[in-house]
Amino acid sequence: MTKPSILFMGTPAFALPALEMLHKNAYPIIAVVTQPDRPAGRGQKEISPPVKLLAQKLSLPVLQPEKIKDPSFLEIFHQLQPEMVVVAAYGQILPKGIVDFPPLGCLNIHPSLLPAYRGAAPINWAIIRGEKKTGITIMLMDEGMDSGDILLQQETLIDAAESYGQLHGRLAIQGAALLIAAIDQVSAGRGLRKPQDPSAVIFAPRLKKETGRICWASASHEIVNLIRGLCPEPAAFTSLAGQTLKIFAAVAEKGTVKDPPGTIGAKTDRGLAVAAADGHVLLQEIQIAGKKRMPVDDFLRGHRFNPRTILI
Repeated sequence: MTKPSILFMGTPAFALPALEMLHKNAYPIIAVVTQPDRPAGRGQKEISPPVKLLAQKLSLPVLQPEKIKDPSFLEIFHQLQPEMVVVAAYGQILPKGIVDFPPLGCLNIHPSLLPAYRGAAPINWAIIRGEKKTGITIMLMDEGMDSGDILLQQETLIDAAESYGQLHGRLAIQGAALLIAAIDQVSAGRGLRKPQDPSAVIFAPRLKKETGRICWASASHEIVNLIRGLCPEPAAFTSLAGQTLKIFAAVAEKGTVKDPPGTIGAKTDRGLAVAAADGHVLLQEIQIAGKKRMPVDDFLRGHRFNPRTILI
């Protein structure tokens, strides 16, 4: 079977295993399209996307249009004549002129079991909302947001203690392997398309800063799910004496609570207790503004606060 010429589109670390696997398996990658370099950090230094760095390492040509709909880029795209486009967390919705052009279509790797969790943050929201399983969908793209026909799906269980970062890494690798299977099926004319059920759509909107603010009046397991779903970034947070306190790891402990939500209690073997609606959240790994991320034991050695302090 002849392997199709592929234009790869992706930006963050999630896309790296797919690009690596395509290259390792000698698929002809005619170009890699990624987002432009952006200023980041305190010094606002221009930072290249992870996909660009890998593409350069693999000696692949890189294109970085500001907008995918720009006529100048579309002209280059048509000149490249890709037989297939592969998309993995690129960051922009593809226009009709790209979606309809390649004879074998535009394949997208999406880290959820579509139609559940369409949108920008499917891994985060699956954990935040307490899902027990998720997975990978390889879909044939249309002009909508994650609304195309499904080619292949593969599910995976979410461990009760798994963080966003851990699940993200697993799904990226799982998605790369499933992508290869989907490409081979489509190239051989064996790809079966399954339309998505509109009645089963769940959205996973882009994360906002306030998404991470902890409401201590919530159930303890809901707070822990939020912490897991935002670790290591952007991180769930609260306020301690006017300073932002980020929380990276915690466990829930149900029980009788007499203190107001957010009240800091005793330090136990499992963590620093904070009152929630139905028990306590035991903080295990935290970061106060201006300091490094650290285990709560280390934090308590260098930080003193009044008894009955309330996190808000």
